[in-house]
Parts: sequence; structure tokens; C-alpha cells
Amino acid sequence: MEKTEHRELTYEHTYIPLTTLSSGEGKEIAIDIYGYCIQFVNICIMGNPTSRDKEWCLVDAGMPQSADEIIRVAEERFGAQRKPTAIILTHGHFDHVGAIESLLEYWDVPVYAHELEIPYLTGKSNYPKGDSTVDGGLISELSPLFPNHGIDISNHVHPLPANGIVPGLTGWQWIHTPGHTPGHISLFRAKDRSLIVGDAFVTVKQESLYKVFTQEQEISGPPKYFTTDWQAAGESVRKLRDLHPSLAITGHGKPMVGEELSRELGRLAENFEELAIPKDGRFVH
Repeated sequence: MEKTEHRELTYEHTYIPLTTLSSGEGKEIAIDIYGYCIQFVNICIMGNPTSRDKEWCLVDAGMPQSADEIIRVAEERFGAQRKPTAIILTHGHFDHVGAIESLLEYWDVPVYAHELEIPYLTGKSNYPKGDSTVDGGLISELSPLFPNHGIDISNHVHPLPANGIVPGLTGWQWIHTPGHTPGHISLFRAKDRSLIVGDAFVTVKQESLYKVFTQEQEISGPPKYFTTDWQAAGESVRKLRDLHPSLAITGHGKPMVGEELSRELGRLAENFEELAIPKDGRFVH
């Protein structure tokens, strides 16, 4: 396993060490952003635990069978019986909604997603099966075995407001970043240019089991085996590049900041076809 890497980020007058997020590990990336890794996917617990009201939101809902772990981490940060004001979903793939049904049984809170993602969250549509024909590695080859069915949380899910406001997250806006899924979104806070990416791009080569295990950092396009619209995916990456983010928290991989983020995201945006799009695959052409 590679050695843990340490870097420094001055963030709203707070000294933040950024390190690799390993499974079962959490990091306070900012006073109101807590990243936590579940197996190979990241969730974000949003809110300032030192505030009087201790209000918070959850962004994405991790892997199946992880509800107890998410609840434990949230309650350690905000106290027992303090449920989130909302759960925000970047998209509905199994590794981002795996625990949501159990979480809703415990918390009973509203869930927000893009209107184009709602059919996959109300039992009306299934995602295409993973594409094993894309290049990349063992995870790509295994992807047809991953769950691709939609879920039904009709009693809780709502479309995000059309004006870009994110319910429960003051100062953040949602941005439609399709390609990986039709209704994929990312979250952006303009005052400090913080970006929660989802899977619009990631900071690990997600198709490779070895690189997922070692968490070797490299900006990559959205996971190839589940991405269905490569033209839209490229446009989404360029849209995020044009925001000039200072911090990016991706659905897979460790956070990236500063000049490295600017340089590598720019490189991906400018060379998306070469760096991100697989040579072959069901959705390439």
C-alpha cells in the first residue's frame, strides 16, 4: 500500500491536512465539510458541528449495508438523534444510494435529486448494466455484476429546485453535470470555490482494482463502465473547469486542491477524448 500523503490547505482560516481517504476513514476537509470513505466511494457530511443549531445535510448515501456506519459517523459528529435536514444525491447509482432506504427508515427526511434522476429513484427505470467492454481494468470487467436496478423512495424524493438552490445547504448551488447519468449533479460554493463533484470526474482510475486499492491520485473522467453519454460528460467536465474550483471532492478518490487541481482539471477538459473516453464500449459511438 502506498504511503499516506500529506498536504496543507488554508481554508476559511482553518489549517486542513489533506490525506488519502481509505475505507472507513473520515477527514474534516473544512469545518463544515466532512468526507468519509465507504469501501471505494465517498460521502460528505455537510454542516458545522460547532454551530448552535448543529444542522447538517448528507450528500450521497454510500454502499449497500452501510447505513449503520453512516449513522454512527454522523452521530459522532453532530450528536445522537440529530437527523439531517435533507439528503442530496449526486446521482442514483448503487454505490451512491446503497444505504438510503435504511437511512430513511431511521431518519425520515426529504431526499433531493435532479428531475432526470427521479425515474431511477421511484422504481420506474433501471440503469444500463455495467459495460465490461470498456478498457481500464478488473472493475470494468466485473461491472456487469454490479446492481443496476432503480430503487423506490417515492415517498421521500423531490426534484431539486430549478433555481439552483440546494435545500439545507446555504450558499451552495447545484449544477447539472450529465453524462455519467442523465440527471447527475455537482455542488458548488462560490465564496470559496469548493466543489463536490460526484462522479462527473474522479481522482482515481476507478476502472482499475489496483489503483482503487492504492488510491493513486490522478484526475480521470467519470467511471467508464457506467457512463452512457460521453459528449455530455465532456461538456460537464469543461463546465466544472470553468468554475475554477479551489477544492474538489469527488465520489471516488481523495480530494484535490489548488494549483494541482487547476492544472489537472484543465488537462482533462482540454484532452477529454484522449484521456477519458474509452476506445471501445457500448456507449462510445
